Amino acid sequence: MMQLGRQVDGVPRLARQDGRDSRVVPRAADFLLAASLLLPSSLVLRAQEPSAQPQVTSPQHAQSVPDKPGPQSTLSVEVRVVNVYATVRKKKGEIVSDLTKDDFKLEEDGRPQTIQYFSRESDLPLDLGLLVDTSGSQRRMLDQERSASSSFIDQVLRVDKDKAFVIHFDHEVELLQDLTSSREKLQAAIGLLGEPQMAQRDPDSPPSMGPDAGSGRHGSWGGGTMLYDAIYLASNEIMRHQQNRKAVIVLSDGVDRGSRETLASAIEAAQRADTIVYSILFADEEGYGYPGGYGGMGGMGGGMGRHGGRGRYPQEERPDGKKILEQISKATGGRLFQVSKKEPIEQIYASIQEELRNQYSLGYTPTPPNSGVGYHKVGLTLGPKDLIVQARAGYYSDR
Repeated sequence: MMQLGRQVDGVPRLARQDGRDSRVVPRAADFLLAASLLLPSSLVLRAQEPSAQPQVTSPQHAQSVPDKPGPQSTLSVEVRVVNVYATVRKKKGEIVSDLTKDDFKLEEDGRPQTIQYFSRESDLPLDLGLLVDTSGSQRRMLDQERSASSSFIDQVLRVDKDKAFVIHFDHEVELLQDLTSSREKLQAAIGLLGEPQMAQRDPDSPPSMGPDAGSGRHGSWGGGTMLYDAIYLASNEIMRHQQNRKAVIVLSDGVDRGSRETLASAIEAAQRADTIVYSILFADEEGYGYPGGYGGMGGMGGGMGRHGGRGRYPQEERPDGKKILEQISKATGGRLFQVSKKEPIEQIYASIQEELRNQYSLGYTPTPPNSGVGYHKVGLTLGPKDLIVQARAGYYSDR
């Protein structure tokens, strides 16, 4: 196992079991590295064209033309293609899988675009991440989460095509199993979720991460729920290196406490990695130590206060985790689910599996070419008004 997101002198590192640290490329360097591509799904096509041959204007000139052709020159032509994966459902939730390209309308930054590539993707390889909240507020749910996640992996993972990884997060973000097609390894990692040894912190490790530890901005005292860090690190350190379809499933109540990254930077990392985020909301009101407040230690009495006292946030209103998870999923083309008696987690996983196997892939070259780096809004709509289309809200261009 390796722990993601530890900070050494302010630099993110991966702490491995053998004690060695491997430096993670800082975000500024990531941007330079990504400058060669518009998106992980972008294509740079290069065409070779021969240089112009000497023009023959007279027989004399013709005799002077060498028998062997002249040197060839290479002309590099960049074609920027933006890929958008979409799921279409009826208002009652049924998947629609028989649409054509002409049923869709696509815009970028408010300008109509021509859909140049279109297909219905049901069999492409999938890279999947499982991100599980193991903080105190979620401990009562872990048995249910383990059982359902284990069944989901068995059903969705095709060993000859798909891969998955498992991360848990609380006061730190830890990779329990890296990308693998082995069901056995994934099941072993899922079995570790919530085990007592997870809650035991290394006494030699710092109680918080980053240069702002203890300031209330990024540190965690005795507990925490590093949701934003988990999404950021899963996207930036794992998913951005993959070329298949990519999705992560987050099981949490949506309340972040202690992350170094912000909600905006977590969403941006997922968008840059072309990763869809599905959120499964587990809301256990009895898992919180203070009514109306929130704390990473939940029913265990809350974390240490900023000035050494108990109950760091008893006076603060608890954030709306449902809205937070919904914002993350909507921005990346995913969907929010909430566990309830009417919709148990097993049924939710079945819905996610159906969506992943019934997606449309649309590709286009921005017209006119977008200018400069930054975020570009994508609007995908349908001619039939009684259908709901689900796709990411935009993408980032690095040049």
